[in-house]
Amino acid sequence: MAIYHLSVKAISRSAGRSVVAAAAYRAGQELTDERQGLTHDYTRKQGVEDAFIVAPDGADWAQDRNALWNAAEAAEKRKDAKTGREYELALPAELDAGARKELARDFAAELVARYGVVADVAIHAPGREGDNRNHHAHILTTTRTAGAEGLGAKTRVLDVASTASAEIEHMRGVWARQVNMALERHLVEQRVDHRSFERQGKEQEPTRHMGVSATALERQAAREIPGRDPVTDLGKQNAEIRERNRVLETARKAMEKAQELFSGLEKRARLAVGLARKLGERMEQQREAERQRQERVRQAEIRREMQRQAEQRAADEARKAAELARQKQAAKEAERPTVRRSRDRGPSIGF
Repeated sequence: MAIYHLSVKAISRSAGRSVVAAAAYRAGQELTDERQGLTHDYTRKQGVEDAFIVAPDGADWAQDRNALWNAAEAAEKRKDAKTGREYELALPAELDAGARKELARDFAAELVARYGVVADVAIHAPGREGDNRNHHAHILTTTRTAGAEGLGAKTRVLDVASTASAEIEHMRGVWARQVNMALERHLVEQRVDHRSFERQGKEQEPTRHMGVSATALERQAAREIPGRDPVTDLGKQNAEIRERNRVLETARKAMEKAQELFSGLEKRARLAVGLARKLGERMEQQREAERQRQERVRQAEIRREMQRQAEQRAADEARKAAELARQKQAAKEAERPTVRRSRDRGPSIGF
């Protein structure tokens, strides 16, 4: 998975350090510190994949690494002066070399744009004895702004405690966004977060920084006896922290699995309830349709019966009317007088 790392530290004379030597080592080149009269030759250093300089517009002179860092040394007079600032970045192993270089250049350009400094970028491959995913970059920046005429004013915003922490936190956020954008462009699902586990709301415990000495001792012990337990106190503490985190992660995944299972069961239950409701509604619709059909049949039967009864009444009344008429006719005929006619025999003559 993609790993987030960004650390910032100063190159200071008070620690006996030379920014010329630091630049030579990180770039894998030979540079001469004119102030001390020392030549630092790291041309045989392995693992330097690329080195380039990003400078403000007009500061073309800064592309000369030897001239750049000797100018940085010459610009400072104090014996405890900060002559450079280093940003150490973890580059995503999920990206190819070209994408990692582009990502490091983008962050260097952001530093240049925000603070007006020169950024010297060195991209390193993973060490032969370390984690083979440990692609990283060292970005050395000047502690002064740069222009066409050389170095200018100090970047005090990164030196004063009241503003330095906020600036560094801002740049940590910038780096996280740039990494996530690069991962998204290259269709990588993983994402990084610059916030602490506590700020992210995670129970995971952070490991302690090993440092150069402890890391070297652990690597030497691993070479002697592969797979052996850590030999340094920090190594042992980190091993215990990783084990606790492993247990927490296992518990978290188990909880997520249970929640997923419960969610799946709950979803199935909702679907079952919804299906039962739909079936119930459909059955109710069918019952209602059947009731309406039966009601139509009943109404039709009622209408037919009423029609039959009406026809029967009409027929009965017709018969009654006919019988009444017949009776009236008979009565009339019975009341009419009967006239008997005698046969005409002519006048009667007596003898």
